[in-house]
Amino acid sequence: MGLFSFIKGAGKKIFGNKEEAKTTNTTSPEMMGPSREDLLKAEIANLGLPIQNLDVDLSEKVTVYGQTETNAEREKVILALGNVDCVGCVEDMITVTNPEPEATFHVVKSGDSLSKISKEVYGDPMKYNAIFEANKPMLEHPDKIYPGQTLRIPPLA
Repeated sequence: MGLFSFIKGAGKKIFGNKEEAKTTNTTSPEMMGPSREDLLKAEIANLGLPIQNLDVDLSEKVTVYGQTETNAEREKVILALGNVDCVGCVEDMITVTNPEPEATFHVVKSGDSLSKISKEVYGDPMKYNAIFEANKPMLEHPDKIYPGQTLRIPPLA
């Protein structure tokens, strides 16, 4: 459990445009669409990440609660929420039933590729697939990363 910082202006746009993001939940109940919290929960559900009793609280930061089997799944939930445009901080309140070693996080810089990150972290650019697999389902393809995105870097076995 802890606090994770993200680049607020980078990430998946699930709240609509900036004006829509500011006005979500400020109209009458009959005219309201899904709340920003519901949109964040839907993002986790759409990615198929296994977490029970998921709840998020979005104020100055996103606070995520729930229970999952592994640290890997916990970290993916944190990254899925943090790699959303307009989210700058995720407070982790998730409990893990079968903890294993935690991954480190890497913020993608301009010019980065998974093989370049792999060479930097593991000393071998050909181990990029370990990073790709550790970031599924958020990553759909090894070449689809962007500056400001935060990735899981798993320890090698």
